[in-house]
Amino acid sequence: MFVDHVKITIESGRGGHGCISFRREKYVPNGGPDGGDGGRGGDIIFIADSDVSTLLDFRYKKRYQAENGGNGMGKNCKGKDGQDLIIKVPVGTLIRYGWEEDETGHQKGLVMADLNTHGEKRVLAKGGRGGRGNQHFATPARQAPKFCEDGRNGKKYEITLELKLIADVGIIGFPNAGKSTLLSQVTNANPKIANYHFTTLAPNLGVVRHGFGHDFVLADIPGLIEGASQGVGLGFEFLRHIERTRALVHVVDAARLEGDGLTPTQAVEKINEELSAYNPGLKDRPQIIAANKFDLPVDEDYMTELQSYADNKGWPLFKISGATGKGLTELVQGIAQVLRDAPPSSTFETDYETYFEPERREASITIEKVKEGLYSVEGPGIERMLGYTNMADEKGFAFFQRFMRQRGIIDKLEELGIQENDTVQMYEFEFDYWK
Repeated sequence: MFVDHVKITIESGRGGHGCISFRREKYVPNGGPDGGDGGRGGDIIFIADSDVSTLLDFRYKKRYQAENGGNGMGKNCKGKDGQDLIIKVPVGTLIRYGWEEDETGHQKGLVMADLNTHGEKRVLAKGGRGGRGNQHFATPARQAPKFCEDGRNGKKYEITLELKLIADVGIIGFPNAGKSTLLSQVTNANPKIANYHFTTLAPNLGVVRHGFGHDFVLADIPGLIEGASQGVGLGFEFLRHIERTRALVHVVDAARLEGDGLTPTQAVEKINEELSAYNPGLKDRPQIIAANKFDLPVDEDYMTELQSYADNKGWPLFKISGATGKGLTELVQGIAQVLRDAPPSSTFETDYETYFEPERREASITIEKVKEGLYSVEGPGIERMLGYTNMADEKGFAFFQRFMRQRGIIDKLEELGIQENDTVQMYEFEFDYWK
């Protein structure tokens, strides 16, 4: 089964907690705190692997989580770092953060990574940092700190994996025009071929080996009919695979066996309208017209019209027969010539440059008046301080109060009009204010 689009959830490992410990040995009078740090949580790492050809495995497993870091221990023992989770995906996989699909099938999530080279690696969710043990909080004035840091949580994202095949040339055209037959004749691919619509239900790839330049990869793109960009037929399910191609070979039924009422020229125009509706940039992609089935009777007036249309566009036109092999050598030579001047394969710019949210400083603290008598204080610095301060300990609470004054939080609350016995809410903690 060919799967080229899935949604999964990834979560990096949480950092291990720091340890509260004191060295107590008979002949060591000045032991002091020796709580070790927690280990780092594991990262989520994606790697493009040419041995993987589909996203099928992700259809059955939707959640991926890296290992958590180990907690710190006494005697300054650091907790074990969590093991990174490496996820292999096919070359050409586009990874988006968030998900939204418009009526044309375009996905609009932020691009986290475009893995289009074998072995390319990207860290998409960095593991949480381990908490510090109480040994780090000892000072001349506070020689026995009874608090430590909790480990940071990992990053959790719901992402979309979208496979856009890496192919130099895409074969496009209406069903039964002979696309799969052409692919089987010029490459080592063995696509299913039959005389009915939508024989090809998944893109097929083949390598063209020839003496006219570098070898190139040819892809048979199924499902293109009028209205495909709006979901008609196989819809836009496979239009995504055209976006990376450097050139397009438009196979047209010159013998008009389908009886759909379209001339060869109209058939080419209709398909190109669908491509432009899906992605306007595709109209500028170099094209080659392959007029197929020339082993059968062909209307010369229609072919004259098609030749004039191709000349006006500046597109080469080749008369071929996929069944007999007529004109295929010339077609391959023409494709090789077009590829010499064609732009490189399309890549998608990463607009989610940091693959995890940047750590904010303690200065990023929000202080606001919720209602009369209730004030809210939030921010990473507050959350972190609450995590490693022992509020039940008198010295720990005094330490937290000094932090509040040093950061200007008390002054800001007073500017907002706080009065004695008013409530200050800090996440799950609530305090009564007094001077």
